[in-house]
Formats: sequence, structure tokens, C-alpha cells
Amino acid sequence: MSVRAWSILLAAVVAAGVVVGQEAPPRDLRWQGDHWTAWSPPPPPAGAQVYAIQPGDTLWDLAGRFYGDPYLWPQLWEQNQYILDAHWIYPGDPLVVTGLAEGVTETPEIVAPPLDLGEAAPPAGAEEAEAAEAAEEAVPRIGRSVVSGSSGPVPLGHESDIYCSGFIGAPDEPFAYSIVGSEYDYLTPSLEAGKVSQLDGTFGKAETEKVGLSIGDVAYLDGGRADGLSAGELLTAVQPGRMVRHPRTGAPLGRFYQYVGRVRVLSVQETTAIAEVVMACDMVRVGSRLQLFEPEPVPLRRLTPVRPVNYPAPASEVDAGATIVFARDATHTLGTGHLVFIDRGAEDDVAPGDIYTIYRRARPGFPPIVLGEVGVLSVHRTTALARILSSRYTVYIGDALVPK
Repeated sequence: MSVRAWSILLAAVVAAGVVVGQEAPPRDLRWQGDHWTAWSPPPPPAGAQVYAIQPGDTLWDLAGRFYGDPYLWPQLWEQNQYILDAHWIYPGDPLVVTGLAEGVTETPEIVAPPLDLGEAAPPAGAEEAEAAEAAEEAVPRIGRSVVSGSSGPVPLGHESDIYCSGFIGAPDEPFAYSIVGSEYDYLTPSLEAGKVSQLDGTFGKAETEKVGLSIGDVAYLDGGRADGLSAGELLTAVQPGRMVRHPRTGAPLGRFYQYVGRVRVLSVQETTAIAEVVMACDMVRVGSRLQLFEPEPVPLRRLTPVRPVNYPAPASEVDAGATIVFARDATHTLGTGHLVFIDRGAEDDVAPGDIYTIYRRARPGFPPIVLGEVGVLSVHRTTALARILSSRYTVYIGDALVPK
């Protein structure tokens, strides 16, 4: 199935009200057959290849094993629609697998789990085990993909956090290509027929039938064969935003560039190309800039308790630390799950997966206040995108960060 079809599928799932990527695991576990689960897996179809989910499995990893490409995890999700949240799968649940990729050198063993998936009485001691598991789950584990007893590395966020965020770059950041038109530009007649000059409106040309492009729409690019483009290439659509200033010094940091979607080149001419919008985080406009798409995996990190509130870092270390400088949509009051930008990047040896403790600078003579933690998701030259993993109080633009 095409990327377009997967994107439509995921959009339909969200539109239908399915919870995707919630912060904490579901609490209403039930005993299903011989294991605990939050879902209601139906009996697998007769003759289907069925894999029994094992502790530590994720749809991302299983797609890499079965199909040779972890980005095809939605294919597994589509075949197993009883899974209402792709970030939480349960050992013992059946996973129907079809269409194994050719060329996969090591095909995992396909095992049929017990087909009696009706609810049964939990084994002796299961209620105590469930209570212990619930107590263990009460500890925040942001982005956990599989319910298990392990305390191994967990993803610090979700793919959409990275691919639908953006970056802070130079005020006049160069881009190789841009969207210069769409199929909708001249589908309706000019409002003033007979005039040579074009009538401009508030939201675009008068002849434009549709301004904001979405999944499946066809766009025209200002680069082609002569510029190095070829059919099949993926490009990220970027919308330049406002200038960002440092909240403490007022010095300009650069311009915020928002990722609004992704296009795939369908065909190329000498100096132009035809592309299709295959992912849309926001409205993709004619005029959006384009850069080559580079996959960025969600970083994994073994989470440990937040720094004790009675043992903060020295005030001098906090004053010299990094700062939360920006959040999208002019958001100033922040908390767990919010995406923020910090004033440290690759030039400061920041790397995806780094964890910082958030501090509020106190008045002179008082120790800094421990607020929570952020985890770095994506790094650029002088700034980085991070996700607030936990927060005891409201976090504000301008709060300080110290490496954990």
C-alpha cells in the first residue's frame, strides 16, 4: 500500500476518535486466555499467519523484522485493528502478519497462540501480580511501547513530535526547492475576464480553487532533472515563521521554520517536477519551501527518577545552563508532553536522547527549584527540539536546563 494510503488510514483512525500515543498505559487490563491485555483480540482468521507478541516487542521492531522496513509498522496495525493504541501492545496477544517481504534474510518464527481468547478466571495470585504491576506502572514512563516488567530503554516521544515540529534556523535559511503551484491554481475562471493582470486575493490568486493542500493533492515544484531531483524522492515541506528572540537576553536566535508535511516526486522535467502530498501535519501552501526528507528515529533512553527536589544543582550551574527558548503556537505555559526548543545544539555536543533537568531560577540566596525533565528528540546546529517528560509545576519559556 502506498504512503498516501497509509497516511489516509492514520488520518481516518485519528478522525474516528481512536486514542493514539497516550502518555500512560491503559488501566483497564483484563485476563484474556492466558495473559493480561487492554484490548479484545478476536480469533485470527483461519489459515492466517499469526505471531504471538513477546515481551519487548514493538510494532516498529516487528515491521523491521517481517517487512525489512520499520516505517511499514502501519501495515501491521491495519491488519490488527483490535489494537486501539499502536504504542501499547501486550505479550501473548495474537498479531496477524501477511505479505512478508522478499529478501528478508531471517524470517521470525510465526507462532499460533492459543485461539481460545475468551475471558477466563485469572490464575491464583494474578490479582496480587496485577496490583504490583499497576503500582510499577504508576511511575511515569513516557512513550513506553510495550507493557512488560522490564525497565529497558523507552522512546522519548513519537514520530510526529519530530516530523511535525520544525527547527530554528537562520533568518534567510536557504532551501533547494519550493512549491510554486498546484493543480487547483487554474481550475476556475478569472474573476475579471479580459484583463491581463492577475487579480490577487487575501488568501491567494483569484483563480485558485483550493489554497491549503492536503494528502493526495498534486503540486508543482521549481526544481527538476537539472537540479538533481528524481522520481520517488521525498521532500519535507517547510513554512517559514516568526523570528525567535532569547527570552533572557533578547538577542535574536533565528527564524522558526515549521514542518507542515511531506511530498513525493512523481515525475521530473528538466527544470520542474510534479509531486504528490503524502503527509500533512498542517496546511501545505503554494510557496512552502522544500528540503530533502531525512529519517530521524525517535531516541531511546533508559529513564531514571527525576533529581530530588531537596538536592538541586548549584545556582551557578543553573545560571550557566541551557534555556527553554521557544514553543510553537505562542505557547508560554507548558507541562508534560509539550514540545520545546532549547538554546543548545550540535555545536554544544547535544545529541538526541540527552536528558536535562528543568529548573526555575530562584531569587538571590535561595536554591533553584526542580521542575521536571526534558528529553532531546532532534538536534540542529545551535538549537534542539525536546519534549517535556515530566513536570511538577508549570514550565515557562525562559526556564533553565542542566544536563542530567
